Amino acid sequence: MPHGTTRRQVLLGIGGLLITSPTVALQALLPTPRGPAGPFYPNRPPADDDSDLTRVSGRPRTASGEHTELSGRLLDRNGNAIAGGRLEIWQCDANGRYHHPRDSGGPLDLNFQGFGHTVTDDAGRYRFRTIKPVPYPGRTPHIHMAVWAPGRRAFVTQLYVRGEPRNSRDFLFRRIPVESRERAMAAFRRVTGETLTYRAEFDVVLDVTPIA
Repeated sequence: MPHGTTRRQVLLGIGGLLITSPTVALQALLPTPRGPAGPFYPNRPPADDDSDLTRVSGRPRTASGEHTELSGRLLDRNGNAIAGGRLEIWQCDANGRYHHPRDSGGPLDLNFQGFGHTVTDDAGRYRFRTIKPVPYPGRTPHIHMAVWAPGRRAFVTQLYVRGEPRNSRDFLFRRIPVESRERAMAAFRRVTGETLTYRAEFDVVLDVTPIA
């Protein structure tokens, strides 16, 4: 990353890219569609920015909302695992408010981190504990995700809930080509007998130009 350039500046720069569906070679994996970073990427990551967004260090209670395990793999177009990739997610809390000074919506859930990160293992796997996304004014439920993979340029997308009826009315979801929309969604499957309410799996397939 160039000296003096922050992650926020990079994400805002690539957030304006058009979402495309490039032609792919036979048997190659289709890439995950790009999506804009949006206005609420943190100005400064919280002191507690680990992979469990449902707990904030020093607070005894957990986040409101339906606790969810989000996991998957980071892959290239040939299906190879990408190890050592940094994944970041951010989303609004159960009240529909982002932990960002520009969002002055509903009450703030101080027990929700709002932002977290993890690093993929040797098999390219990642795992987060968060809440099932909820809508906020003008948007369908979604989770923002940014990927910083070794030797590749930054990638950002938005993850949507499969089967969510509000998707069809969301202006950003509708920008994704119809044939690519399935690759921007994950099924949130209800679980029982655990501290979780949902599990979701979402593989991220990168079609990102390596850094020269």
